[in-house]
Parts: sequence; structure tokens; C-alpha cells
Amino acid sequence: MTRKRSLDLMRTVLLSALSALLVVPLIILFVSSLKGTRQEILADAGSFKAFLVPHPTLSNYAVILGPKSMTPFLKYMANSALVLSGTVVLTLLVSSMAAFVLLRGRFAGRKLLLGIITALYIIPNETIMLPMLYESLALGITDTYWVQILPFVASPLFIFLFHQFFSQVPSSIGEAALIDGAGPARIFRMIYLPLNGPALATVAILQGMAMWNQYLWPLLSTNTDDFRPITVAIASFFGSDTILWNLAMAGSVMMMLPILAFFLTFQRFFIASVSSTAVKG
Repeated sequence: MTRKRSLDLMRTVLLSALSALLVVPLIILFVSSLKGTRQEILADAGSFKAFLVPHPTLSNYAVILGPKSMTPFLKYMANSALVLSGTVVLTLLVSSMAAFVLLRGRFAGRKLLLGIITALYIIPNETIMLPMLYESLALGITDTYWVQILPFVASPLFIFLFHQFFSQVPSSIGEAALIDGAGPARIFRMIYLPLNGPALATVAILQGMAMWNQYLWPLLSTNTDDFRPITVAIASFFGSDTILWNLAMAGSVMMMLPILAFFLTFQRFFIASVSSTAVKG
């Protein structure tokens, strides 16, 4: 019993330390956003004063959200929200349909094709960004929302993930529906999607967070404030000569809040999907 308590204590200490590593930067970020000037943030850095804010102020938020802001911050946030929403919806549709065809389609080489698609996941996006940019220029979709959405709607990872979840649905259910006169599209829509809600939520969370944090591709493929996302707006505070730490901290907090709300909305479905996968084996 004593040994068990010791192990529980060690586990608690270890998990607490790991939690602190994750939470402490967020606390510093929020506290720094309430400090008035960049000089105050730099002076407190590296000491316990980084966690203290004697005279909190919302002036940094007023600056980035006000009419005299150096960047149209709210416009950038709206762009990110639109890109995130469009990409998530199309990813759920395209990736799930591709997985269904690879699982229940009647054509030779389905397993080979799934293996090739899955293997594509090991290719970093950065290595194919220049060819993607060349194709976007040829199609005339640069500096639009579409150039930020279309390249990411068919993800090898999510096709494989949907395939694994769909394979847990007994084939007899689909065969029974087929005998009753249901077509493949109806079987997919009425059986496979409703039975795999956690998979849909998992893909929505992973794709949503990835798209919200996109920086390099939007920077390359867009040129104006009309279509650029919030990540590019945050980068504008890091000038070549002076870094506006106070504005960057406030902007980072504003950037974090929507994606945090998005994650909390689908969190229980995400946990359910992880739990069901672990139980499955």
C-alpha cells in the first residue's frame, strides 16, 4: 500500500510539473498583455515580476482593436475564421467520402491506394509549397480565400483516420441497407457518418487548429489585408528594428481565445474518439 501511494505521489508530482510547463507560458502571455509598455515587459522578463502586473491596463487591446491600429486586426481574425470554417467543412466532406470509397468501394487496388495515400503524410508541407504556389498562380487563385482552403481539404492523415473509424462499422449494416434499396451515398450519409461522430469531431479539432495556426503558406500566397489571416497580423508586430512586445502579447491572447473556444466545444467528442480507439485495441 505504501509503495502504491509513493507511485501515486510521484505520478502526481510529474503530471503537475508537466502541467506547469504548459500553463506558465500562458500565464506570462496574459499578464504581459496587461502591461502598458514593451519596456515594462522586457524589464520584468527573467524574474518573478513576469507573473505580476501592478497596474493592469487594457490599452494594448484598445490599440490593436481600435481604428488607428497599424493592422486591421479584426479583419484578419475574420479571415482566419472564414478559412478555418471552409477548410474544416470541406475536409470533413472530402476526406470522409474518400475513406468510405477506399473501404467499401468495389475496385481492385483499394488497399494499395490507401497505402500510397497514407505514405504521402510523411512529406512535409514546406517541401511542396513552391509547386503549390506555382499551381495557384497558374489557376489564378492567389490572394484569395480559396488558395488557403483548397490545398488542405484532402489530407492523407484524415483519410486514413476516417478509414480506421469506418472499418469498425460492421459491413452487415451496410449490406442490409443495400438490400433495402439504399444507395452508397445514402448508406454513407445515414449510417457511417452518424455512427462516427467522434471521428468527425477529432478531424474538425485537428484541422481547425492547424488552419488557425497557418503562417508560411498564407504569407506566400496572399498579398493584401483583404485575405490574410491573424498569424500574419501577429508577425507584423515583430519589426526589423523594434519588437512591439506589448501589442504582440495582446494580439496573441486575442488569437488564442477563438481556437480555445473551438477546442472546448468539441473536446468531449475528441476524448471519446481517443478512448474508443484505445479500447478497440
